Amino acid sequence: MKSQKEKKKVIVESSSEEDEDIEGNEDEDIEETSEDEVEHESKNDDNEEVEEDEEEVGLEAAEDDESEAEDNEEDIESSEDEELNNLGNEGSKKGEISYSDKSFEELGIGKWLTKQLNEYGLTRPTPVQGNCIPKVLEGSDVLGCAKTGTGKTLAFALPILQKLAVDPYGIFAVILTPTRELATQISDQFIAFGRPLNLQVCTVTGGRDQMAQGNELARKPHIVVATPGRLADYIESDPITIGQLFKRIQYLVLDEADQMLDGPYAAQLKVIFPAMGKKRQTLLFSATITSALTKLHQVSVHKPFFFEDIDDVKTVEKLEQRYVLCPKGVKDAYLVYVVKNFYENRNGRSVLVFAHTCRECQALALMFKGLGFNVGSLHSMIPQKERNAALSDFRSKKIRILICTDVAARGLDIPHVDLVVNHNIPREPKTYVHRVGRSARAGRFGSSVAFVTQYDISLLRDIEKLVGRKLEKLPVSNKKVTTYVTDVLLLKREAEIKLERQKFGEQREIYKRKDLAMKGYSQEDIEKIMYDSKNRKRQPPDSSKMESVTNQKIAKKRKY
Repeated sequence: MKSQKEKKKVIVESSSEEDEDIEGNEDEDIEETSEDEVEHESKNDDNEEVEEDEEEVGLEAAEDDESEAEDNEEDIESSEDEELNNLGNEGSKKGEISYSDKSFEELGIGKWLTKQLNEYGLTRPTPVQGNCIPKVLEGSDVLGCAKTGTGKTLAFALPILQKLAVDPYGIFAVILTPTRELATQISDQFIAFGRPLNLQVCTVTGGRDQMAQGNELARKPHIVVATPGRLADYIESDPITIGQLFKRIQYLVLDEADQMLDGPYAAQLKVIFPAMGKKRQTLLFSATITSALTKLHQVSVHKPFFFEDIDDVKTVEKLEQRYVLCPKGVKDAYLVYVVKNFYENRNGRSVLVFAHTCRECQALALMFKGLGFNVGSLHSMIPQKERNAALSDFRSKKIRILICTDVAARGLDIPHVDLVVNHNIPREPKTYVHRVGRSARAGRFGSSVAFVTQYDISLLRDIEKLVGRKLEKLPVSNKKVTTYVTDVLLLKREAEIKLERQKFGEQREIYKRKDLAMKGYSQEDIEKIMYDSKNRKRQPPDSSKMESVTNQKIAKKRKY
């Protein structure tokens, strides 16, 4: 057996060995741990470097994307600007006009009159003239429909002058037109071509001295050109004298016949037609045919000859037709941007802007003047002298922007209108046809732009259906338009306040109330009519249609 001391020695040695082992293990663990930490730290450093590289790459990519987006925006803006700048590029050019195969002499027009035509550079007739003039000379009633700017006025004026030269007396012909400006224009054309006959022409319209016009009528001029309202007043006020002056007329002409028969002239025409001679020819001319012309048999004495210039496209081919899609609240800013761009980039070119109401027309004119533009306005609520002056200044290019209502939409011949702007989309598609017909006349190129809001899409589709072609969208830089918004809205509001202070339109409202009272309407009915009239003008054009369609659908469901 081992002694106690030896045992203790063995235990101490073994414990020291264990301690050494533990210390050794700890040193190994420490060495291994330090190596792992170093490796881990180096990996972290590598990861951080990778992440930093990735961040740098990401920032560079983002910067590249931003620059690409900016480049794309610049490209879009430049393409938009390019399209807008190209608007009306063809405007100064003149294209080919469609002519009849026959000469004026072959149609039956005398040498004295063809000489007058040659002085104005008119050597061959257009299709509407070539087809209608012989029929008028034969003694037929005629209904002629052709595009705007195709010479419909001469289609009835030339045969009337030809017949008048054979047997001159007054009153030989009565021409009815819807607007004063058109009446004046037709009178001027009769005077110009009838100069060798010493032709006497009387223009009977509102806005002129009634006594002076009455005296002119009493002298029995060869030709009377009138608006329905004023002529009906003369016939009603003096049926024995003035009412009998028209019993021997040879021709009754309705220019813009669709509007005359389908418009607000029914009461006046009921007075005028019985006063006209029975042995007359009735001639109706228009750019658009409507259901109203089915009433022709009530007007015509003889079986009429009908001519229509057949074409799927109701507007002239040389007219560039575009539209701008814009929010209703900032439509005026888009209008200013487009008109300003055209005005500044097209030196000497003219712009005709159509507005929905007289008030809107006047407010837009004041707004444009506030922005520094020299503009004129033409509507039925300014004195006739100012209307004539504005039209004269526009024709002579003293002013290059004319803002008007639909009084300028019919028949007016202003050859140099390069751009027609529809500030509103008309509810009647045929009104659009007549408006844009002020441009691209007599074979010239022209342009038109319509401003379409979220409420006008269905009206745009109706117009496209009637004219037989799709209107192209004109891209406009929204970013650039926003720079105009504040000034435009401020000036427009100032214009509206000014009109309110001037009590603009109050006199017309008084006349309308008096007229309704004279017709026997009660005060309650008058107030309702006036309220409905104002509300109809303010209402978005398609909302009532949508409401009525919805009501019809509901009623149909209930029925079944």
